[in-house]
Amino acid sequence: MTNTQQAPAAGRGPAGPASRGERLANWADGRVGLFSLAKANLRKIFPDHWSFMLGEVALYSFLIIILTGVFLTFFFKPGMDEVVYHGRYTPLNGILMSQAYKSTLDISFDVRGGLLIRQLHHWAALVFIMAMLVHMMRVFFTGAFRKPRELNWLFGAGLLILGMFDGFMGYSLPDDLLSGTGIRFMEGAILSVPIVGTYLVFFLFGGEYPGSIWIPRLFTVHVLLIPGIMVALLALHLLLVFYHKHTQGYGPGRSNRNVVGMPLMPVYMAKAGGFFFLVGGILAIFSAIAQINPIWAYGPYRPDQVTTDAQPDWYMGYSEGLIRVMPGWEINFLGHTLVLGVFIPLLVFPAILLALWLYPFFEAWLTGDKGEHHIAERPRNNPMRTAFGAAWVAEYLLLLVGGGNDLFATRFHLSINAITWTVRVGFFVLPVLVFVATKRICMGLQRRDRDKILHGRETGVITRAPHGEYFEIHEPLVQADLYSLTAHDQPRPAELPPATDEHGTRRPTTWTERVRTRLAAAWFGPGGQVPKPTPDEYRHAVEAHHGPGAGHHAHTEQPVGEARH
Repeated sequence: MTNTQQAPAAGRGPAGPASRGERLANWADGRVGLFSLAKANLRKIFPDHWSFMLGEVALYSFLIIILTGVFLTFFFKPGMDEVVYHGRYTPLNGILMSQAYKSTLDISFDVRGGLLIRQLHHWAALVFIMAMLVHMMRVFFTGAFRKPRELNWLFGAGLLILGMFDGFMGYSLPDDLLSGTGIRFMEGAILSVPIVGTYLVFFLFGGEYPGSIWIPRLFTVHVLLIPGIMVALLALHLLLVFYHKHTQGYGPGRSNRNVVGMPLMPVYMAKAGGFFFLVGGILAIFSAIAQINPIWAYGPYRPDQVTTDAQPDWYMGYSEGLIRVMPGWEINFLGHTLVLGVFIPLLVFPAILLALWLYPFFEAWLTGDKGEHHIAERPRNNPMRTAFGAAWVAEYLLLLVGGGNDLFATRFHLSINAITWTVRVGFFVLPVLVFVATKRICMGLQRRDRDKILHGRETGVITRAPHGEYFEIHEPLVQADLYSLTAHDQPRPAELPPATDEHGTRRPTTWTERVRTRLAAAWFGPGGQVPKPTPDEYRHAVEAHHGPGAGHHAHTEQPVGEARH
């Protein structure tokens, strides 16, 4: 027999037998490749910027919503059966109310920590939607939605709209007078749908409003259906963020082919853990000191009553504004009454969101760009996109004012009719004014950047020429600043193909090609952006300031403008 040296047993090293944790890790690695998976991904490099925290705020708020929501489901009773309240809140003793409202009162006054958890749940929902909206605007203004991130942009849009509707359903569950007013608002909007509106209301409410099954159905959708879809979208969203990584800003050494940043482990994991507790702590402070949705002050819902100063949560405020400022038009069409004063706002509500969400595909259609983009743009370098986004934000904020026209009137002692008419006129005028002003500002900033590139930075030092002229000395930009100001891409306007082909045959053009060409000329032509300086312009400017030899020297050290122009 030959003596062979046996390999050490699995889990046993030179230092002795492995611990139970090591054996468990070895067992997992042998079945799912744990070690190789971690080694390949935990050291993945990610770019870093403070604005990425906006998405993290949304993520951590969503986690807090899930955790607090699980706690609340243990005590909330989604029933509409009427009971008489006998609890700690004395002013409502002996009042007839639904089981949903009574259980919410019990959570607030009888469950230890219940009111704090309720408030934390509600505050987290408000911050979640706010953070998502601001995060999406950051992505929009920096062009981070471009290929290959279009799908992730749609996932984010889906998360936002689902969060808005789930939040609306959440604050409707307690069945208090304020939330009941919101449900009545929704019922009226559905009734305005021509022909099928009545059938939809009967389906949703199980009969005549308010029915007896609305709260249980709402509870199921709020805690199971929509959160389940949101968790799936969030998982896909994070997976694509991990795969594509964040867009990085312009700077020396950064391009579409590399990533400059820090590794996921341990840098980002440590920062993410600390930031989660920071977000949770701030939300807890809000919940402890800032009262929100005191349902005991409104009382139980009754269809024949309505609360004064009734306002939805802020993210639904613009839909309220559409209803309030729309004239109460009604027409009779084929024997059906069309309530245009409600139905038109119902159509405009999604149209405003779609205008923003579909813009990336409109821009890609105009440019015909098929390349990948991993560098974030400065908003000034795409004036038309920035102007469009600013106009959208202005429209959104204006409608928020319209949704609270009664509060603005009473708090600032203004005429509610004057506010309503101002919002009506502003709905059409304000976006145009903001668009034009923002575009001019962006183009002015582009001209200033162009002047910096060609003439350098102002030093504030005034000198006198031999012939008596006074002028300010300009300091040439360093190479890093020149790169940052010239490395961005500028789309060229699409042009129609020649009217005839090489054989002299007339080439037909479709109306979509003509429309695309005209829009592209307006978006990216001389009226839509300021061209970057060419290498020749830069060389001539340097020669004018520093002599004939300096231009060639600067040109050889500044290849970026020529390579990317």
